[in-house]
Amino acid sequence: MKMSRVSLVGATAATAVLLLSAPAFAHVSVQPDGPAAKGGYATINFKVPNERDDASTTKLEVSFDGDHPLASVMPQPVPGWKAVVTKSALDKPLELHGKKITEYISKVTWTADGKGVEPGYFQRFPLSVGQLPEDTDQLVFKAVQTYSNKEVVRWIEPQQEGQAEPENPAPVLQLTAASDDHHGGAAASPTTAADKDAKTGSGDTTETASASADSSDTTARALGIAGIVIGVLGVAYGVLAGRRRPAAAEPGAGSGSGSGSGSAS
Repeated sequence: MKMSRVSLVGATAATAVLLLSAPAFAHVSVQPDGPAAKGGYATINFKVPNERDDASTTKLEVSFDGDHPLASVMPQPVPGWKAVVTKSALDKPLELHGKKITEYISKVTWTADGKGVEPGYFQRFPLSVGQLPEDTDQLVFKAVQTYSNKEVVRWIEPQQEGQAEPENPAPVLQLTAASDDHHGGAAASPTTAADKDAKTGSGDTTETASASADSSDTTARALGIAGIVIGVLGVAYGVLAGRRRPAAAEPGAGSGSGSGSGSAS
C-alpha cells in the first residue's frame, strides 16, 4: 500500500513536469548560428514545429520590429518552399556602409510548394540579417503559422518580465555584446548546417541538417525532467519510510521492558 503511494506520487510529479515543459517544444522560436553581436551580421534560424496531427504547416510569416529596423535580410533557399521579402519605408533614413537607407525589411513570407511541414516534423528557415541594432539586448519578432486546414496560429505575444510565459509567445533573438568585427562570424561563414544539407542533397521539406543540435536540446531537457521526477520520488519514499520506523521500534521497546522486570525480580 505504501509503495503504491510512492508510485502515485512519482507518476503525478512526472505528469506535471511533462505538462509544464511540453509547450516549450512546440513554440516557433529563433536561434542564431553562433553569436548575434550588436552592430554586426548574423545567420538566424526560425524553427517551426508542426503541432497538429491532421494538418501540415504550409506558410510562415515573420514580421520585423520597425523600432529596430534591419536594412539587410536575405533568406537562404529552403527546398520545397518559396520565400518573399517585403520592404517598408523608414520614418528616419539609416546610414549603412556610407549609404543612406530609406527602407527596411518588414516581413519575410515562406510558402510551401509541396507538402510543407508534415505532422511529427519541424523545419528551419535561415536568414542572414544585419546590421543588428546596438541600442537593445534583444529583437522580438512576430510569427504567423498557417496550416493546410486553414488554421492560423499567431506567435506574437511578448514575454512580460516577472510573469508566466504567454500561450503564444513571440520568437525572441538575444543579442550579445558588440564585437570588433561588425560583419559577425556567423554570417560571414559560407557553410552553415543548411548549406551542408543542400550540398550533400540530403535536404527535404523537414529539417535534418541540425539534428545533432536539436537532439542535444531534447536530451538536456529530458535529463532535467528525469532529475526532477527522481528527486520527488526520493523525498516521497523518505517520508513514508520515516513513518514506518517508530512502528518498527515498538516491539524492541516492549522486549526491553520485559527483560528489565525479569532482572529486578
